Amino acid sequence: MSLIRDAEIETTIRKFSTPVFEAAGLAPEDVSIYLVRDDRLNAFVAGGLNLFLNTGLIQRTEDPNQLIGVIAHETGHIAGGHLARLRDELTGFSAQSILAVVLGTAAAIASGDGGAAAAIISGGTSMAQQNLLRYSRTQEASADQAAFRFLDRTGQSTRGFVDFLEILGQQELIAAERQDPYLRTHPITTERIAAARQHFDNSPHRDATDPEEWQRAHARMRAKLDGFILPPRTTLARYGEGDRSVSARYARAIAYYRIPDLARALPAIDELIAEHPNDPYFHELRGQMLFENGRINEALPAYEKALQLSPRSPLLQRELARVKIETNDPAHTQDAVRLLEQVVRTERDDAGTWRLLGIAHGRQGQMGEASLALAESALIRRQHEDAMLQADRAQRTLKQGTPGWLRAEDIKRAAEDLRRKAEERS
Repeated sequence: MSLIRDAEIETTIRKFSTPVFEAAGLAPEDVSIYLVRDDRLNAFVAGGLNLFLNTGLIQRTEDPNQLIGVIAHETGHIAGGHLARLRDELTGFSAQSILAVVLGTAAAIASGDGGAAAAIISGGTSMAQQNLLRYSRTQEASADQAAFRFLDRTGQSTRGFVDFLEILGQQELIAAERQDPYLRTHPITTERIAAARQHFDNSPHRDATDPEEWQRAHARMRAKLDGFILPPRTTLARYGEGDRSVSARYARAIAYYRIPDLARALPAIDELIAEHPNDPYFHELRGQMLFENGRINEALPAYEKALQLSPRSPLLQRELARVKIETNDPAHTQDAVRLLEQVVRTERDDAGTWRLLGIAHGRQGQMGEASLALAESALIRRQHEDAMLQADRAQRTLKQGTPGWLRAEDIKRAAEDLRRKAEERS
C-alpha cells in the first residue's frame, strides 16, 4: 500500500468519523485512520483499531453522508470484534485449507483471473472457503446493523449508505476482475440492500442533511485529491474556469502548480487566501508551491502562517520544520528541532519525522542525538542493520546511562529481534 498524509484531509475525516466512533463506544483518539493512495473503491479495518480508506472511495462519494455511512459500517466491524472472531474461526480449519484459501486469493489478485483462485481452492478446501464466505456475510449484516445504530445515535440519515450499497450491488453484474475490491471483501446481497432500505424508510432521521460546513469540507477534500492525483488536464476539464466555487478554484490552483505553471497557480491560491485569510490549508498550499519550486525563503512565511492558524497540527509542524532546515540558518535549525521533538511525542511511529530530526541534529553538530534519531527511523522501517549501526554510533557519543544511551540499547535489542526473525523466515 502507498499511504499519504495530508493535514486538511485527515482533519476532515476526523470531523466526520468522531461522532460515529463515540456512538460506537470507542475513544476516537484510539482509532488510527490511514489514507491509501489507490483509485479503486475500498475501505477496510485491520490489526484492531485501524481504519484504512482508499482515496478512490473518497473521490467517488458524492457527499459526506455516503462516506460517513462507509465509516460507520467499518466501525461496526471494529466494535463487533470481527477481526478477532475471524481468527478464532480460522482455528477450525486445517493448515492446508487456510493455505489454499490464501494462495487462491493471492492468485486472483495477482492475475485478475478468478479461475486461478478456483483452480487452487478446490476439492477438500472448497468447504473451508464456503465457511469463510458465509461467516463474512454474517459479519457484513452485523456491521450494517451496527452502522444503522451509530448513525441513528448521531442523528444522521442512512441514505448515503443505502446509495453506496446499491452502487456496489450494480457491480455484481460486471466481470470480477473489473469489480472494486470493496465488493470482493464485503459481499453484497439483496437481503443487505433490502434491510438498509427498510431501515432508511422507517428512520426518524431519513431526511436529515449534512451540515453545510461538512458539505464544503467534503467538496474541498474531493477537489484536493483530484487536483493532486488526476492528470492536471483532467482536473482542469472537470473543474472548468466557469466554476467559481471554492473547491473548483482550489482544484485548479493545484493543477496549475503541478503542470507547473506558477504564473497561474500563485494568483489562484492568493485569491483564495484574500477571501479566506484564516484558512490554514490555503497558506500551506502556497508554501508548498514555493518550497517545491526552490523559493524556500518565500515559502517560510506561508508555512508559519498555516501553523499559526492550526497550531496543534503535527503535519504542519513537520512541514514547517523541513522548510526551516532547508534554509541552512542555524537559528531556523534550532526551531526545527523544537518542532520535530513535539511531533515525535505524538507520532512516534513516523519514520520520516525521525529522519528529519536526525538531519536537524546533525546540522547542529549533535551527532549522538542525530544517530539516535536515525536509528529510530530505521527501526520503524524495519531496516534492522541500519538501526543497529546508528544505535551503536549514538552510544559511542552519548554518555552511558543517559536516557538517550538507554534508548539506543533498546533499539539494538529490537533490531536484533528483527534480524533473527528475518533469518528464521529465510
